[in-house]
Amino acid sequence: MADSLRDQLLKSGIVKQVQQTRARDQPRPPPPGKPAKAAQARPPAPAARAPRSNQAEIDLAKAYALRAQTEAGERKRAEQAAAEQARLRRERKLKIQQLLEGRTLNKPDAEHPRHFDYGGKIRRVHVDTAQLAGLNAGTLGVVQQAGRYLLVTREIAEQVRAIDPQQLALLVDPTAAAGDDGVPDDLIW
Repeated sequence: MADSLRDQLLKSGIVKQVQQTRARDQPRPPPPGKPAKAAQARPPAPAARAPRSNQAEIDLAKAYALRAQTEAGERKRAEQAAAEQARLRRERKLKIQQLLEGRTLNKPDAEHPRHFDYGGKIRRVHVDTAQLAGLNAGTLGVVQQAGRYLLVTREIAEQVRAIDPQQLALLVDPTAAAGDDGVPDDLIW
């Protein structure tokens, strides 16, 4: 008779092990004459606590959604600004190309290289003797278009400067002093 009633029921197979563990996990009700210790030890949970954490989760979700929406708006505005800049650049390039059509003075048999500084590097354009004198006097200019350096008249160079100053590679100021181009006089190219 050392076996408890539970052990005897388990041996007979009437009660399964799962029911036994479930019965062990559930708290037993206190005897009718004594107050419950668990109820005395723990104060009742406030009803506002559960909705407050749920409300915090909702607010956090709203904050993330709002942040994602503003970031998407900023990205869209940046893309639109970049597209607008690219469109303006293409328009300027097309205007310059139309302006230069048939008006360049480059000769395929030019024998004198004229060096100049453009974009932080030394560049060159091949000219003949008369064009070299015109470049140095300021009556001719050099325009950069599609990776090439094109020799043009001063009027066209001024028009290119009005459209896009970055495309004007060389235009000597005729009123400046002779040695005022930033290149030492004793430098031989």
